[in-house]
Amino acid sequence: MAEGFDDHDQAAALAAFLARHPKALVLTGAGLSTASGIPDYRDRDGVRRGRLPIQGPEFRRSQAVQRRYWARSMIGWPVLAQARPNAGHEALAALEAAGRIGALLTQNVDGLHQRAGSQGVLELHGNIHAVVCLDCTMRVPRALVQTQLLEANPQAAHASAQALPDGDAQVEPDFIDAFQLPDCSHCGGTLMPDVVFFGDNVPAARTACALAQMEAADALLVVGSSLVVYSGFRFCRLAHDAGKPIAAVNLGRTRADHLISLKIEQSAERLLPQVAARLGAGPVPIPIGLINERGVF
Repeated sequence: MAEGFDDHDQAAALAAFLARHPKALVLTGAGLSTASGIPDYRDRDGVRRGRLPIQGPEFRRSQAVQRRYWARSMIGWPVLAQARPNAGHEALAALEAAGRIGALLTQNVDGLHQRAGSQGVLELHGNIHAVVCLDCTMRVPRALVQTQLLEANPQAAHASAQALPDGDAQVEPDFIDAFQLPDCSHCGGTLMPDVVFFGDNVPAARTACALAQMEAADALLVVGSSLVVYSGFRFCRLAHDAGKPIAAVNLGRTRADHLISLKIEQSAERLLPQVAARLGAGPVPIPIGLINERGVF
């Protein structure tokens, strides 16, 4: 453990860990993106804040639930659309470019790793910047759906609400009751963000790819995740069972604290740039055209 070390010692300890394990799988969570202005789900003890999120099965069977989701998303999504990578994202991109880490697996749906210049990103839970039709499977940019939402609900165009994680927002019930749903421009079907909702499973092919990445890795580095959700915690179990060391950078408790050999309670955007500098990983230029005008990758 390294909670009691100062910044210099913590950076040195993590740099040494990565130097010993250049194929470490990096698993990131919501705590990495809080410095970009995106709220996270849990406090430092891993306890969920606020009400439970919408469940996938409920969304698919109930128009009332769909109205609640899209009304809240119309207000909350601009927070994600305007978010920019912080120094933690940029440091991970630099470490990848320098060959100092292996694959990058994220529980986040915000797309900030790609904006920072990371190339080999596997998004375990999908990407909030894309929307899929449940009827014809056509995928469209979330920004296009935002335009549709604003046109159909002009009374809500200037509404404000408390921002919640993953583009959600807290809005009043009467706002939701009168809300007009978006529909597929191709078939008129039901639209859903192309993410893994709570209550749904990660697609099998994506899971298989992530498990293969863990098998190929020589260690695991967790950044900004409490690991309460099993889809993330399972990688700590796999690493531990295979005798692969685990390091974590997280402000607060994690579900896998008993499995972690190097635990650093520090903000990733403060620590990771120091680690990258120690390992000679410089800034990564983002290729022109990586992000188009709609913010879709």
